Amino acid sequence: MDLRALGESFIAWLEGLGIPHGWVLLINWILGALIILGIALLLALALIWLERKLAGRIQDRLGPNRVGPFGLIQPIADALKLLTKEDITPANADRITYNLAPIIAVFHVLMLFVVIPFADKVVGANINVGILYLMAFGSLGTMGMLMAGWASRNKYALLGGFRVVAQLMSYEIPIALVMMIPVLLVGSMNLNEIARGQGSLLGLGWNVWIMPAAFILYLVAALAEGERAPFDLLEAESEIVAGYNIEYSAMKFAWFYLAFFLNTWILSAIATTLFLGGWQGPFVDKMPALGVVYFFAKTLFMFFVFAWIRATFPRLRIDQMMAFCWKVLVPMALTLLLGAAIIVKLGTQLSLPTGTVPILMLVMNVVVLLATLSLLGRYTRTLRARQNKRLFTPELPRL
Repeated sequence: MDLRALGESFIAWLEGLGIPHGWVLLINWILGALIILGIALLLALALIWLERKLAGRIQDRLGPNRVGPFGLIQPIADALKLLTKEDITPANADRITYNLAPIIAVFHVLMLFVVIPFADKVVGANINVGILYLMAFGSLGTMGMLMAGWASRNKYALLGGFRVVAQLMSYEIPIALVMMIPVLLVGSMNLNEIARGQGSLLGLGWNVWIMPAAFILYLVAALAEGERAPFDLLEAESEIVAGYNIEYSAMKFAWFYLAFFLNTWILSAIATTLFLGGWQGPFVDKMPALGVVYFFAKTLFMFFVFAWIRATFPRLRIDQMMAFCWKVLVPMALTLLLGAAIIVKLGTQLSLPTGTVPILMLVMNVVVLLATLSLLGRYTRTLRARQNKRLFTPELPRL
């Protein structure tokens, strides 16, 4: 099922009714936008319920269980409550920027849905630069949060906006570098081609087995890009009350909440496409519709991993988070990318046997991962020894 061919058939049908071509294109665009928006809203409600239930079970709580069976209608009740709340705009706020920020926060996530391949050819826009498209629109969300923090004229919101720039723009570097490694291996920036390039034989050809260090690096960087614990310093209640969205209420706050959950799902979908084979799975060549089932199952698994980490680990300090990015993740990502480029080039120039390049890629990833863990352990032991020496060494009295 090619969505582009389906759209062309729909346009031809409308033109067959005698509707002018300009109006046909306008109707097609509006319907497409409404379909994406409807799917995103329903998906967000389901993800909110799922994460609250998972967090409740992990933390020995009940989670939502009052409204509807198993609390299934609780997200709808919450949405109705937000619709009835008073929409407040601070008197000193920059009104245009203040009201535009939540729109941009949701808009950039919805645009990312366009290039995600749900199955073979089941993709909104099967473009050849899908990775660059993800990087471009993924960076747009940072601007929306910065606008929210600055336009609110609140010092706590402004601190949250500063942290947006420091955190998200920093962690965009390792996540962008690691996303280029599957591109080097497959030789294409098309997300559907990257998913197709990973074999379907019981998942043995998935990139997660070939480049485990790159997958772990992506997972850690995605936690920071998705504003999820332990990297949720943008909304640290104990430090800056609520961060960049502190002055927002009612549905404007709900838009940021919507963007948060949809962004997590998009990051999970990207991980599925780049490392878990995308829509690949048993019998998908005979029944292409199974690709959608496999894709959503893998994406929900990645979402569960994000939710589990959020419900388990405590928050880091801001200096620890920034040092971890620049001193660990960025050098690690550069090393992995350089090593992958050398291996792919050697495989092309020397005409190595089939299967040699994946094996070399796996060996390189394991070496880089072990070296990184070893250096981290040595640094941690040295830091702990310094702290203990400072703690247990008595100070001499000053004369």
